[in-house]
Amino acid sequence: MLDRFRHPLAAVAAALLLTVPFVATFISYGGYMTIHPGENIAPGTAVVVAGLAVLGAAFLLAWGAETAEKDVPRAFAIAVLAVLAVAPEYAVDALYAWNAGAFEGTAQGMANANLAVANMTGANRILIGLGWAGIALFTVYRARHADDPAVDHRSGFLKSAVTLDRDLALEISFLLAATLFAFVVPLSGTTFSGNGPIGGIGLLDTLVLVGLYVLYIAIIIRGDVEEGEEHVGVPAYLQSWSKGPRIASVLALFTYSGVLIFIAVEPFAVGLEQLGLQYGIPEFFMIQWLAPLASESPELIVVAYLVNKARSTAGFNALISSKLNQWTLLIGTLAVVYSIAAGHLGGLPFDEKQMAEIWITAAQSLFAIALLTNFEISMREAVGLLVLFVSQVGIEFAIIQTVPEPQATALSINVLYVYTAIYLVLGAALFYARRDALADLLGRTTTTAREAVGPERTQPERAD
Repeated sequence: MLDRFRHPLAAVAAALLLTVPFVATFISYGGYMTIHPGENIAPGTAVVVAGLAVLGAAFLLAWGAETAEKDVPRAFAIAVLAVLAVAPEYAVDALYAWNAGAFEGTAQGMANANLAVANMTGANRILIGLGWAGIALFTVYRARHADDPAVDHRSGFLKSAVTLDRDLALEISFLLAATLFAFVVPLSGTTFSGNGPIGGIGLLDTLVLVGLYVLYIAIIIRGDVEEGEEHVGVPAYLQSWSKGPRIASVLALFTYSGVLIFIAVEPFAVGLEQLGLQYGIPEFFMIQWLAPLASESPELIVVAYLVNKARSTAGFNALISSKLNQWTLLIGTLAVVYSIAAGHLGGLPFDEKQMAEIWITAAQSLFAIALLTNFEISMREAVGLLVLFVSQVGIEFAIIQTVPEPQATALSINVLYVYTAIYLVLGAALFYARRDALADLLGRTTTTAREAVGPERTQPERAD
């Protein structure tokens, strides 16, 4: 990896060099929103230069988060990393929500609202179906060649497991609360029209979901600064600096990588979409799956980097934190953006298909949380997550490629309901089987929250 260069700053320079082609292209085209793959730049070129920039920025972001662990609670550093890494997903969804409000009451407005929900649900399901599952499998595979204390090697087919730090109870519990509330989100603004039910994400949903995330941040920011794991490479070098320069380096890494990821992922995603169109992939399918995959790539790169350093706990912390902020802030802010664009308070509407998309996304999240209640995920469970995700997307893709509308949409909705039921049954069975583990999880969360707000709590001093 990049931090194996002889001097740590050489690794930083290498990561920066990866971003240079995009920065040069960005400047030559005049700045943000002026790079249009397929119009003024070849899609393949946009994918290459923007993809390299995302890769370089992801390393810088990971180094910044690891360095920050010396001065702030690790969970808070990871939460900042997660927000920055998925910032492009916020930008894409905000654009669709804005257009939905600007063209409120028209077919164009409704189409954009549906795209906002489709992109959001696609991103969330990718994060679990590919992210959680793929990283778990990669962690076990990596442990075959390097020692990783988080991997429990067990005899039997696909029985080895990744064990998680029990301090993740807080994140898992808040994600469970957000997931349970997500099931009622489509119902909060449901109306009926000649084309069937129309759901909506309203401002009440915003208050609840954003409130959950604010409460979570309020708890973790009051946590202690842990001694933590010993770092190597770039983070170790930067942590050896005195406090002022060290904090400045963290801010510089966060700022540069965050801004670059924000502006590079859009042409990266659009370039992929243009390439997809050339091969006959439907546009709506790409907006739901291909664009979110591009916007999630910084997060997945960062987590793979952490796992490669045998920091699996930090990697899964980042994945869970990303899911939590997308499942709360991302959904909650859509109604706000819509209301601003529409010029009045209102909820983001969506059709029956997107109602089903939200329910299957919530059901997948519930099943994934059930897997983690005992603070581990086995290879068998990871494969199950992956197979369920890939098979559902594959079946929907086959339907839209072979069945004409409106039959294709009706069949797709039925597929979503079937998979929602499968996730719910599996999740309910796991929660019942692991009810003692669930009680322990919730108990740990309660203890952590009480310790964070307790008047006797004091922050330990930290040496520079």
